[in-house]
This record gives sequence, structure tokens and C-alpha cells, in this order.
Amino acid sequence: MRVSREKFAENRERILGVAGVLFRENGFDGVGVADIMKAAGLTHGGFYGHFASKDDLALEVSRKLIDRVETRWKEHIADSPDRPLESLLDHYIHWRTVDDPGGSCVFATLIQEVSRSRGAVRAVFSDGLAVLVDTLADIVPGESEEERRANAATTLSSMMGAVILARAVEDRALAEQFLVTMRRQLDPGSRS
Repeated sequence: MRVSREKFAENRERILGVAGVLFRENGFDGVGVADIMKAAGLTHGGFYGHFASKDDLALEVSRKLIDRVETRWKEHIADSPDRPLESLLDHYIHWRTVDDPGGSCVFATLIQEVSRSRGAVRAVFSDGLAVLVDTLADIVPGESEEERRANAATTLSSMMGAVILARAVEDRALAEQFLVTMRRQLDPGSRS
């Protein structure tokens, strides 16, 4: 039985959404096509009508999730023109980012796995990180463009590092120390 174009598109979006959550929770290698399709409420055989391979799915999901991070960051910045960096830090260095890998930043959840890979997914992540550095360079302090770019790279590394480290430890007090300390270090207003 053939499905309508609308239903096909709806199923494809459902697969992308479910895969996005499962990949962030379990990694690209930690979940199979059958698991993704089952979670989407679809049959395993239907997968190949939408994607040529699991690698193609991983690439498309990565693009979609990275675009979402970029959009959210720009929205937070636009919504707080008087304190854009502080707003972004409030959003990112937070327990919700730590406690919900399946719903949070694709970089903080998959970057270690991507660092061990090659090819299109790694290129997409590299491009996405470059956009985030550019975004931060517009809002971090610095006397020159070069200094702002360096501060942006430091800020990005620190934000993501704090979240990754907080996720890695079972000791909630130590995890909180990573978050609170880094948040304080990155917020120019909190050090004055």
C-alpha cells in the first residue's frame, strides 16, 4: 500500500526526530535502524524508502540538530540585546542541558563520537562549530576582532566542556561545581 506524499513526509520527519533523540542519548553506534524505526512506530523495511543508509540518516539528523542549535542561540541573543552573552550562558550552562542529553545540544552529546570519525558528519560538525564561534565573537568582550574570536573559542570550549564534564560524573556536587564555576568565569558581569 502506497502512502501519500504528506504521510511520507510526516513519517520522514518522525524518523528524523526520533533518531535525533536516540543518537544524542546513545551515540550513532549505540542505536540501530530497527530501534529507530520501532521508536518511530514504523516498520524496519520502510527505512530505506527514506534514507540510503544509517550514515545518511546520521548526516541529515546532524544537519537538522546543528541548525536548531544555531537558531536557538541566535534567538537567545536577539531576545536579550542588553545582555546577550549572559542570556546564552543562562540557557546553556544549566542542569536541563546536563540532565536531558536526548533533548539538548548535539555538540555536547555527540562531539566525542564525531571526533573519532571522518567524512560528511565530521565536516557538518566542524562547520557548525565555526558558526557558533562566529556567533559568540559578536557578543564576547575584546579590543580587536582577533581577541574577540579567541575569546569566542575559549567561551565555546568552556561552555561545552562544563556540560560534558558535569554529565561525566556521578557526584552531583562536583557536577554543579563545573557548571557554577564555569558560568561565573564566563560571565563578565559576575566578576565585577
